[in-house]
Amino acid sequence: MDGGTGIGWEPHEVALLGGGPRAAVTVAVVALHLRGAVETGPRGTLCATGPEPAGLGPFEGTVLDCLHEPLTARELVRHPDVRLALALARIPLAEHGLLGHPRLRPTRGARRHVEFWRQRHPLPAVGHGLTDEDTLLAVALHGDAALRLLLPRFALRAGLTDPGAPADGVRFSWGRGGFPRWRAAHEDPASGDGGGTGHGDHAGGGPD
Repeated sequence: MDGGTGIGWEPHEVALLGGGPRAAVTVAVVALHLRGAVETGPRGTLCATGPEPAGLGPFEGTVLDCLHEPLTARELVRHPDVRLALALARIPLAEHGLLGHPRLRPTRGARRHVEFWRQRHPLPAVGHGLTDEDTLLAVALHGDAALRLLLPRFALRAGLTDPGAPADGVRFSWGRGGFPRWRAAHEDPASGDGGGTGHGDHAGGGPD
């Protein structure tokens, strides 16, 4: 954890604690999209585009490598390499006492930390003027609500949001069907069982 958010955790780590594997992958996809490395393809797929950006961290780099073959978001989170990257991302969180047993769920302290930062960094009132770092933190903390405000077209085309999902609460809905954050935090990405955003339409960004 080298503090990419300014609060001590990388955006995907914040998302992993607050929303689980889908949230972490969502944030990585958004980070790559903001750097021009990922765009949407046919039938709701995601695919790598252009040269690989410099300075990618291991988690984002793994996600990008997997997207040299077009995948949907749901396929991406189940990719063996992404599952391994998620497991590796959990190690420093567990070492800091933020994930506990069984099944490396967020501890009560981790949930308090995430809620504290959610209150300290509320959803922006307008969808423009944010840095990429601010955008990623907003998505990590506020899920669908931030995606709809900051990257509505990309998120919808990429299957990262469900147009029919309720707007209240913190959700990472991923297309059809709601996905509340604490259910996400406990999901097993392999089985999908419970228990376990410039580029595009980024506010103030360039062409979609």
